[in-house]
Amino acid sequence: MAAELISGTQIRQTILKELGKDVEAMRQKYGKVPGLVTILVGDNPASVSYVTLKVRTALELGFHEIQDSQPADISEEALLALIARYNADPDIHGILVQLPLPPHIDATKVLYAIDPDKDVDGFHPLNLGRLLIGGDAVRFLPCTPAGIQELLVRSNTPLEGAEVVVVGRSNIVGKPLAVMLGQKGPGANATVTLAHTRTRNLADHCRRADVLVVAAGVPGLVKTDWIKPGATVIDVGVNRIGFNPETGKAILSGDVDFERAKEVAGKITPVPGGVGPMTIAMLMKNTVRSAWSYLEQR
Repeated sequence: MAAELISGTQIRQTILKELGKDVEAMRQKYGKVPGLVTILVGDNPASVSYVTLKVRTALELGFHEIQDSQPADISEEALLALIARYNADPDIHGILVQLPLPPHIDATKVLYAIDPDKDVDGFHPLNLGRLLIGGDAVRFLPCTPAGIQELLVRSNTPLEGAEVVVVGRSNIVGKPLAVMLGQKGPGANATVTLAHTRTRNLADHCRRADVLVVAAGVPGLVKTDWIKPGATVIDVGVNRIGFNPETGKAILSGDVDFERAKEVAGKITPVPGGVGPMTIAMLMKNTVRSAWSYLEQR
């Protein structure tokens, strides 16, 4: 029997509807809406496309959205000054600097310059420290891990006491997700193994998993016989493996052999249409959270 498909596209729509109601409630109570600025440096086509989706989503939700596009030769000093201006703007609750940045700009310095209380990407070290502490200390969850957790919760995947294996140790996905799923609280309480491509006997670790999350960036890394029958498989990989001349679009592959894996897994995400759509939804959720926090403390 084929696995149940966990559709990030459908779950994203549900979340955005919830956020739209939240924005309207904020407008009614305070006469304000969430403010988000997206800063784009240069004209990298992938970055332009991704920022366009973020801007469109924010506007659809009724945000106060500022798209601040800067030339590729902007100085690091000028970019830091721009961020400082938005840090001080009371109508801006979220600041996002689209990566990658040109090589003459220190991306770490730029990301660290964002006010942690406006860091809706969740990349600032202060917010990562809050994440490690857990509980009420958490300000913002990094967007892709937060989206994965939402997929698991909203697909009714049991996590309490479950064996979870996360393959991939990036600062953006693997590390924070392992912490999140191992915390006390709803949507967590799992026993988590953080593995990677240099893990010895990686296949054996994967076979133990009730929930297998693969974010290694290696097409087809996880084979069918690595998957425990009935397990939930979350494929974070988005790998370009070719080009379709008829559609003009890239051919994408996940880190899991989807067609074979769906015959073994109990639940599985597709690529595309699984984790990808959730990231921007979580960015919007963080911005709404930031706005509520600011308005309620005034």
